[in-house]
Amino acid sequence: MPSLQSFFGLIVLTLSCWLISENRQKVRFGDALIGLTLQILLAVILLKLPFSLKLFELLNKIVTSLQEATNAGSSFVFGYLGGGALPFIEKQPGSSFILAFQALPLILVISALSSLLFYWKILPAIVGIFSGILQKTLRIGGALGVGAAANIFIGMIEAPLLIRPYLQTMTRSELFTLMTCGMATIAGTVMVLYATILQDIIPGGAMGHILVASIISAPAAITVSRIIIPNSGNLTAGKPSQPIQVSSSMDAITTGTASGVHLLIHVLAMLVVLVALVHLLNQILGFLPDISGSPLSLQRMLGTFMAPVTWLIGIPWNEARTAGSLMGIKTILNEFLAYLELANLSPGTLQPRSILIMTYAMCGFANFGSLGIMIGGMVSMAPERRQDIVSLSMKSLLAGTIATCMTGAVVGILTP
Repeated sequence: MPSLQSFFGLIVLTLSCWLISENRQKVRFGDALIGLTLQILLAVILLKLPFSLKLFELLNKIVTSLQEATNAGSSFVFGYLGGGALPFIEKQPGSSFILAFQALPLILVISALSSLLFYWKILPAIVGIFSGILQKTLRIGGALGVGAAANIFIGMIEAPLLIRPYLQTMTRSELFTLMTCGMATIAGTVMVLYATILQDIIPGGAMGHILVASIISAPAAITVSRIIIPNSGNLTAGKPSQPIQVSSSMDAITTGTASGVHLLIHVLAMLVVLVALVHLLNQILGFLPDISGSPLSLQRMLGTFMAPVTWLIGIPWNEARTAGSLMGIKTILNEFLAYLELANLSPGTLQPRSILIMTYAMCGFANFGSLGIMIGGMVSMAPERRQDIVSLSMKSLLAGTIATCMTGAVVGILTP
């Protein structure tokens, strides 16, 4: 049964964390069991209970409203390039869609809204609720609880800013857990964007699934990281602080928009460079002899390497190579490109269950580009912890990937 396959994969992924643990004798299997139970329980509540369908419908309406609002702004500024009425006949459906002018401006709107909601104390209240749940169930310190919960909604740099004063006193294990949470979740600024990309292949609920993926990956990240590096010191208490000082609602909107501009430019630049490098590498690989009648490519290599991992989380073996290629693109490049690739797959390449599992398994910032951003940001916040942050970076990338794969396996268990 597919569900048993995913359950087996969840066990194997957990055991793999124990095998690479720095101190296997200090691993508290009771805490690991609690973490897995919390992840599965949250998934059941958010995916299977009757209210979840209404929640998904509400989130979908919010996404649609944000898309329409962004389109109004982008079409006003960029005209038909930004989604306005075309001054010509579109001969090929969809050919007028321009990613940079119609989809990515959503980052600016979400960034401004996030800043405003933080100023209005709405976002801190939500973070506080999730922080309390994580602290009481997983027995982590207050500072880490705030950082882990914040990672569900804001970025891997913004979240540590909320507990910046405590970074220098955190134990090595707590610091690693915070970094892993950053790798295993995504920011609200891109949640809506990814939901927009996936709305045609996950109709009516893409935003709900993206949000649920980020929520249930938090306890998975805490579980994985505490197995790999068990905590051996006192837990760090702490409460959230204001990351950016603003004086009014308009100041919050202005500040959030300015922050969004930096993110938008970064996303644009990374997409251009990464797509170009992949194409260049594929051209180089094209000089090698064909394998099985087809030229060698980065996607084929990644698919072969990651296929066993995707099979473990519940993907049928005949689809595992395609799914493995997506997982490899997500890890080597970024999840944005992987989601674009998933959305552009030919119909029938992956069955709906496999698409859902991969949506969850790829929902995290665990890639090399994000790793560089996290190192730079956290070192600037806590320069005295530079050596620890750098030494833990690659392990956090691995741990974050395992955590999102576990999330995919949990969804596989709950999806017949």
